[in-house]
Amino acid sequence: MLFRQLFDYDTWTYTYLIADEASGEAALVDPVLERRDRDLALLKELGLTLKFCLETHLHADHITAAGQLRELTGCQTVVPAGANAACADRFVAEGDRLQLGTIEIQAIETHGHTDSHVAYLVNQTELLTGDSLFIRGCGRTDFQSGDAGQLFDSIQRLFQLPDSTRVWPGHDYKGHTVSTIGEEKRLNPRFVGRDRQGFIEFMNSLDLPDPKRIMEAVPANERCGRVAAV
Repeated sequence: MLFRQLFDYDTWTYTYLIADEASGEAALVDPVLERRDRDLALLKELGLTLKFCLETHLHADHITAAGQLRELTGCQTVVPAGANAACADRFVAEGDRLQLGTIEIQAIETHGHTDSHVAYLVNQTELLTGDSLFIRGCGRTDFQSGDAGQLFDSIQRLFQLPDSTRVWPGHDYKGHTVSTIGEEKRLNPRFVGRDRQGFIEFMNSLDLPDPKRIMEAVPANERCGRVAAV
């Protein structure tokens, strides 16, 4: 399996490239519009065919490249079930599986940051958590129908995976790249020592500014990255 972590410095967003080298089939997870050409160049350089663009959720901080990548490559756009994105080719829910050659990608519903969110478990070893579980943190729950109780429940389910499962987040703001389920269970300050009610109270006490691009990004991502004409 070929696995690459790519970064957008403007929005602190990780995009992931997953590919089966034997078949040349590839997927991009949470691609960023402004990094479209970088990702296309890497696919070409590695001799890969883009089969899927996967979204963990409808993002509020950046615009997806999925729609443009579909136009340029013929890939399928995939979003979580319940997302307001009629433009998508496919919706995935708990337990749904996608294949890239011999690679299996399993959807795990992780609602709470938004009301339609999935993590992707790749070959039972690599967990792409989107904006649910971060390295020593978690996604916010104060907009897009977020729910702190749901997020707590979602993370507890992820914590049932083997401790060795690697955690690849959708963002990082401190320079970290990867963790494990075992590390996060022991060390994540959002969850260690907190029960469900304590977590809800903590999350509800946060006073965070809205993402700078929320008014632009959410409507565009409901259209698979197509920005409305001015």
